[in-house]
Amino acid sequence: MVMTSRMTGYHLVRRQSAVFGDLFEIERYDLETGEVSTAASGVGGSVRPTPSPDGRKIAFVRRERARSKLYVKDLVSGEERKIYDALDQDVQETWAVTGVYPNMAWTPDSAVGTIFRAPGDYPAGKEGDVLTVEFTVVGIPCLGLNGGPAFKHSEAFSFQIATDDQAETDRLWNAIVGNGGQESACGWCKDRWGLSWQITPRALTATVMGPDRAAAKRAFDAMMTMKKIDIAAIEAARRG
Repeated sequence: MVMTSRMTGYHLVRRQSAVFGDLFEIERYDLETGEVSTAASGVGGSVRPTPSPDGRKIAFVRRERARSKLYVKDLVSGEERKIYDALDQDVQETWAVTGVYPNMAWTPDSAVGTIFRAPGDYPAGKEGDVLTVEFTVVGIPCLGLNGGPAFKHSEAFSFQIATDDQAETDRLWNAIVGNGGQESACGWCKDRWGLSWQITPRALTATVMGPDRAAAKRAFDAMMTMKKIDIAAIEAARRG
């Protein structure tokens, strides 16, 4: 039984309930050849396939023992990576057929590049542990270094996203704060892993950097009272 479907390049990714074998598996249908292949399966099932924008990867949820875990699979190399292992259970056990984790999405203009693993054991880890990861988030190239639990995220590094309207501002803010994150001030917030984000409407930037310095001050003063930026309030402050 086909549960859900999405287009990804020349392929259609779908989730299927199997009578025998894996309870849920993700199949890939080639629209040119008609060939059907298994994209993801295994103990615990594979549900909620969400293809990446370029169609090269899929994110999905797998149940392992008492936890639901987020995985990403490279459809070219076949490599599967566990991204997060403490997802909320939601109603998966009872209502999996309705589609669980409906808010899962890929960040635009983002990708994972080279992953460097330790060639041998070392004091803080063992051979094969990830040491560095090259990745891009919203077009920003980054290099992540595995420094261990002693080094925490701080506001010294943040991602800033320029938004076009209040709807986009609300959507991004709610996606971060509403999934275990934390509000801060002046358009800043933290995600559930402690990484800082700035969700900054273009209207705010244009006003505080504009030639009318009195309007800039009014908008700046209004911003200082906010957590999530309210564009209507910024515009009202600009007009005086």
